[in-house]
Amino acid sequence: MAVVELAAGPVAYEDTGGPGPVVVLGHGPPMDSRVWRKVVPLLPGFRVITPTLPLGGHRMPLRPDADLTQRGTARLLGDFLDALDLTDVTLVLNDWGGGQFLINEGRTERVGRLVLAACEAFDNFPPGPAKALGVVARVPGGMWLLLQLFRLRAFRRMPGGYGGMSVAGIPDDLLVDWFRPATRDRRVRRDFARFARGAPPRDELLRLAAGWGAFTRPVLVVWAAQDRLMPADHGPRLAALYPDARLEVVEGSSTLLGEDQPELFARLLAEFAARPDVRAS
Repeated sequence: MAVVELAAGPVAYEDTGGPGPVVVLGHGPPMDSRVWRKVVPLLPGFRVITPTLPLGGHRMPLRPDADLTQRGTARLLGDFLDALDLTDVTLVLNDWGGGQFLINEGRTERVGRLVLAACEAFDNFPPGPAKALGVVARVPGGMWLLLQLFRLRAFRRMPGGYGGMSVAGIPDDLLVDWFRPATRDRRVRRDFARFARGAPPRDELLRLAAGWGAFTRPVLVVWAAQDRLMPADHGPRLAALYPDARLEVVEGSSTLLGEDQPELFARLLAEFAARPDVRAS
């Protein structure tokens, strides 16, 4: 695993070093690059980069003054693309949809195509069951107490939370490992809490979402038919919002498409990422 030093701090990532085109796979909190472990081997003709974003599953804390609001985290993602000097990137957002705020920040010059894969959108930051996380993160010691609950298997597997993010089911040892850094390191826990309480209010979210149509390059919206966290109507709404977008609805999957339908998702992604770079904006 490689590490790049950004202004906000270190970010670890894996890079297949393939011949290209470049695909960057994002993830949700508090996951890491292993959420794509089933998909990456199915993309041999691409350079696939999987950063572990500072969403609570990272092992190297950021600087104390790092901006981990939704927009701040989007800027950090833009800084990551800059630091690796990536161009014509197919950027994949799954679960965490905050990478769309790169559009509001005017930071999409390195993004050739965008894949919105069962991710947050509009006013669904964070998804309904996770809204309590933002409340807990504002209470001194609240995040530590919540993480203790995740030591209990029954709590980790609740269908309204992580237990409902995959039809196949997230392997429990992996889920435990995703929560381990924030449980053990108060600095990572600090980062996680900053991100958890960093969503703008609903009116601001809707105002920002109204600006996403400024991204006129190709967009693939992949929505999961059995998703408990991302509203079913958000897929069609996103496809209608972006000027050059199409919608694919995947059966037999919840939020983590790479966990439930890796072969189908890899095929859709490979076909889309091979599209020529059209600099329409």
